[in-house]
Amino acid sequence: MPLSSAGKGLPVVEDLQALFLQDLPMIDVRAPVEFREGAFPHSANLPLMNDADRDAIGKRYKQLGQNAAIELGLQRVSGDIKATRVNAWETFARQHPEGVLYCFRGGLRSRTSQQWLYEQTGIAYPRVQGGYKAMRRFLLEQLESLPAQLRPVILSGRTGSGKTRFLRTFQQQIDLEAFANHRGSAFGTQPTPQPTQIHFENALAIAIMRKLHQGQSALLFEDESRMIGSVHIPEIFFNVLRNAPLVLMQVADEERVEISYQEYVVDNHAAFTALADGNAEAGFAAYSAYLLGSLDKIQRRLGGVRYQQVRKIMQTALEQQAATGSTEAHYDWVRFILLDYYDPMYDYQISKKQHRLVFSGSPADVREYLRDQNIT
Repeated sequence: MPLSSAGKGLPVVEDLQALFLQDLPMIDVRAPVEFREGAFPHSANLPLMNDADRDAIGKRYKQLGQNAAIELGLQRVSGDIKATRVNAWETFARQHPEGVLYCFRGGLRSRTSQQWLYEQTGIAYPRVQGGYKAMRRFLLEQLESLPAQLRPVILSGRTGSGKTRFLRTFQQQIDLEAFANHRGSAFGTQPTPQPTQIHFENALAIAIMRKLHQGQSALLFEDESRMIGSVHIPEIFFNVLRNAPLVLMQVADEERVEISYQEYVVDNHAAFTALADGNAEAGFAAYSAYLLGSLDKIQRRLGGVRYQQVRKIMQTALEQQAATGSTEAHYDWVRFILLDYYDPMYDYQISKKQHRLVFSGSPADVREYLRDQNIT
């Protein structure tokens, strides 16, 4: 990757496209509060200043100016604290010698971190010109310009058809639900939190950029609404997707019930238990809250009678699972939700997309059709 030098000959990265295409590891030296709001894939938050430092120095800057703020910063990040932070950067840099570091604007914090790392270890670790702000602006520009170069095909099908599993068997695809960490339905919440909108947009922009760089303009996407849980698909990109040709994957009802039972019940119970460090009681409590909370989200759409009916079925299934370990009773509410709730909604939605429908068939038929469209 092309580098330039600035200030005592230490390297500076200016080619942002190459930075993202090469998937380089990054040290983010911003404060944790900044990192949580938005960062990039493969970045590690190893801050120069913690949140309290940043707040105090920011106040000093407003009151007394830059020199006073710098002086306070050098006081707060000194001695053992400074040594600890340099050690963290050194460990990362030796593990990822091809990486880079950045701060918010590519200014004082990243220059200071870079200089301290060089002085203490001799490692001349590149910093990104313009920092996070320049990289974020670059990715937003990609999200606005690159979707027009895509030739997307949209994979549709009833809830529980295994669309996501099917999608992931292709190389030429972008899994929006994976980036959103959400399965896109009322029961789509994952045991781990969703990313921020900024995280989601950054990861999506990088994925599109890489696919186009690899010559993959024909890409498969799953049929999504604009909102995927708490994050949304950027408008320009969503407009490209909602006008793209649609293929419909048809799967038998009982197979859909089996797939949904596996994902909603078996897989999620295991995931919540794992997240609770194997604590079965805590894992089951979180898993039960997830199921009942997901049902509560669709209470209004179900209506009072149907909601009470399916909630009773679900509670009975959870009680039986808690008492005996058996999950068989969950099939009853899964079948109810799929056939009585999701299917009528899907029929209505697909009726409005008939003009985009170019193919319909079994998973094997859809795979053959996509292969004919040079999507593999």
